[in-house]
Formats: sequence, C-alpha cells, structure tokens
Amino acid sequence: MLTFTPNLRSNTPGALGLYAGSEPSPGYRLKRVRGRGGFAEVWEAESPNGPPVALKFMASSNAATTARELRSIQYFLSLNHPHLVQTHAVWSVPGYIVINMELAEATLLDLMLVYHNDLCQQIDPPLLCLYLWQVSEALDFLNSRQHVRDGRKIGIQHGDVKPNNILLLGDVAKLTDHGLATPTYGPTTPCSRQGTREYAAPEVFLGYLSNTSDQFSLAVTYYVLRTGLFPFPPPPVPLSKSYVRPLAELSGVTEAEQPALMRALAPVPQDRFPTCREMMTALLAAHRLKVVRKEDGTWKVIREENNESNQAKKNCSSSQLHIK
Repeated sequence: MLTFTPNLRSNTPGALGLYAGSEPSPGYRLKRVRGRGGFAEVWEAESPNGPPVALKFMASSNAATTARELRSIQYFLSLNHPHLVQTHAVWSVPGYIVINMELAEATLLDLMLVYHNDLCQQIDPPLLCLYLWQVSEALDFLNSRQHVRDGRKIGIQHGDVKPNNILLLGDVAKLTDHGLATPTYGPTTPCSRQGTREYAAPEVFLGYLSNTSDQFSLAVTYYVLRTGLFPFPPPPVPLSKSYVRPLAELSGVTEAEQPALMRALAPVPQDRFPTCREMMTALLAAHRLKVVRKEDGTWKVIREENNESNQAKKNCSSSQLHIK
C-alpha cells in the first residue's frame, strides 16, 4: 500500500536510469520502488554485505534543494536515537544524490490505508499510541536545546512530521526525511513557509518556527491516523500572507481525546504542551492507557487505573482554559 506523487526523475543529461535490476553502485541492485516524495524517490535494494537497504535518489539538478538536503544529512549522521531512521552512507551518481538508509516495512500512512480500506476500521488506539509515543521520544530528543553546532547549543525542529514520514520496522516506529530540519536557537526561528501545509503549525504560515511547531504537526498526524480526516479545511492555493488557520474541528474522536488535541493544536505556541511526550501521555490517558519500559529498553502499552486516567483528563481540561 503506497501512495505516490507523480514520478520524479533527474533531467540532467546522462542521468542514471532507475529501474529494477540496475546497479547505482557496485553490489547495490535495485529491486522495487518503495515511495516517492516531492524531491526524491526511494527504492528497496540489495546490498553487497548485508540485508536489503533503502536507497533514496534525490535529483541533483536542483542545486539549492540538494545543498539543503546534504547539510541536513551531514548533521543527522552524528545523531543517534532509536526512533530516528539511521543513515548509513551518502554518495553521488550521475543526476542524483544517493542516501543509503535502513529499510522499513511500511509507513504509518500505509498502515492507516490497510485499516481503513481493507479492514474498514480505525487503527487500534493502543497500537497507534505506541507508535506515536516512540515518535514523540524522537521529536523531544531533536527539539530539546542539547545539540552543539558551531559551538552553540541548538534544538532542531523536524519541519515535516506526517504519517508518510514515520516508518515502521516491526513494532518500532522511526522518524525519517530530515530535509527540512531547522536548527533553533531561541523560542522563535525565522523560516520559509515550508513543509506539508496540511500538517504545518499556524506560525509557519507567518514565517517562523516555535519550540512546539513539531508538536502541532504530530497532533494533526494523530487525528489523521485516528479518523482518516484532517482537523482543518485545506489551506488555499495560492496561500496569502494574511491566511489564518481556523480552530480545529475534532468531532471525529472521542470527547476524552479532544482536550489534549485542542491544547496541542492551540494557535498560540506557548499554550501547547511543553513536550511531545506530555501530549502523548495525555492522549494515552484519554484511552485509559499508559506506556511502560520493558526489560529490553523498548516500550509497551498497558491499561492504567481509572483514577490516574481521570486525573490526567482533569489536568488537560484545565490547561484548555488558557486557549482562546
């Protein structure tokens, strides 16, 4: 189950042909397309010394896009987190930059389509919450101002959190596609109006990122995966500078879930949760669930006591009073 954008290939004369069976590098043989995005195409490939890998081909004819992606990749190579997709190597071939990454089984978008189209039901909340809890761990790791760049401590806003940028490897979810990742030095950081507009926080439309912009996108992702719908109407095309995103319409989820989502989707960044993990804790509590760490260091979802759930819901409802 893959959702493709139109075919994207390099227009550079003599560019490498991308087809099943071709070898973009010795020992790497392409098997099948696994996905396409706005700037790249991802193939499953045999590798010379191990299991299959994912090769992401980014057309190098767009110098600005290529340079931005390479800067992001270079920085992310130094980051290590169990819920960030690992990049093994980067090289160039005629017409493309090739990014060698660990191979996933599917995306969360694929999983949603299987549930909705084949099973005619929503993704089971415990499973969805487990996956997005893992993503929240990765986002809090990125967002926190603990990374050093040019001698300064920075945070990183991913900038494009959405279901098809969350990969599944067994029961582990990992965040991928760091091409729009932006270093942040303070509460607000100027940015181009970038990313996927349906998932973008309202401040992005105004030209800046906040410390909680990724949290807003994660909340939209949760709602989409729970319901198959967006909580907002699509932004207009073209997008005017005066556009203001309306308040979320959340009738597709239970009343217990709505206070947590309303807080995470608050128009004012400071009204949101301090961390993505706290947002997911509130959503888990709405389902009377919580996560615990297993002996092997991974997470599992279990039922929690009713009084804990009611207290979490009460706390979340109180925070909603600050949202205008």
